[in-house]
Amino acid sequence: MNKRAAVVGIGTAALAAMAVASVRARIKAMPVPETGTFANGMEFARWGTGDRAVLWIPGGPGSDVPHGTFGALSGSQFRPLLDAGYSVWQVTRRRNMPEGHTVQDMADDYAQLIADSFGGRVDVVVGVSYGGMIVQYLAADHPERMCKAVIALAASHVTTWGHDVDRRWARARAAGQWREAGETMAEYIYPEPEQWRRRKVVGPVLAQAFKGEEVPAGDLKVESDAEVLFDAAAVLPRISVPTLVISAQEDLFFDPRVVAETVAAIPGASAIEYEGMGHLKAAMSSRLVRDVLEFAQA
Repeated sequence: MNKRAAVVGIGTAALAAMAVASVRARIKAMPVPETGTFANGMEFARWGTGDRAVLWIPGGPGSDVPHGTFGALSGSQFRPLLDAGYSVWQVTRRRNMPEGHTVQDMADDYAQLIADSFGGRVDVVVGVSYGGMIVQYLAADHPERMCKAVIALAASHVTTWGHDVDRRWARARAAGQWREAGETMAEYIYPEPEQWRRRKVVGPVLAQAFKGEEVPAGDLKVESDAEVLFDAAAVLPRISVPTLVISAQEDLFFDPRVVAETVAAIPGASAIEYEGMGHLKAAMSSRLVRDVLEFAQA
């Protein structure tokens, strides 16, 4: 190697090292959650120590809390709420739920948790995707447990395509079939048939991510079965707390027509639609937390 090449090589290596150090520094500076388990077996990750509590109910089927780098990245997403003085509690479903446990039963579990561990009431309940399904029953049946509710990327029932993909995804994870789970998750990201080549590339990467999850196999089946039976249309008119519905224009899990019907059925509901976004892109968008904060402070 000549002298010039050596200098260039050293310079490139130095730049790469600096880039890695910068990324590590940013991750280290991100809020790392406190994690634990409530007495009833529901696991949590908490970011911030603000007196105003946001209960964040995650998607599914199957719920988990982020750890390590993923926990820090989630903390970065929640930063607007933390800076505004809120604490964010992401809480899983109960573990080892009995067969036949419905989405409405899961809402009852969260209501009891709020009563037992949050002084009876939280400032805002946010449900994303599967969590948004739960919030519909939680807000209708237990309005005393929250000041405001956000139904994000969910509506009164799921599309047939969504049922099929979620069922295969849950069953593969329950059986420890990580390759199949990764391939199915790739369909969430690339749902169009002509995108199958991209699925083949992304699927194996996602498969590795699932290997560390600790959601009981029985809970994955319970949540998958409950999703098929889920239809909250009848309870929506009973929602009395201020409610925001956030949707994605290109969401294949929740049809825009059903979203519109959901918004219309909830008295006084506000609505925001993310144009040009699908389900996952909207869920990971920085807009989501900002819109939740604006609604919480209104």
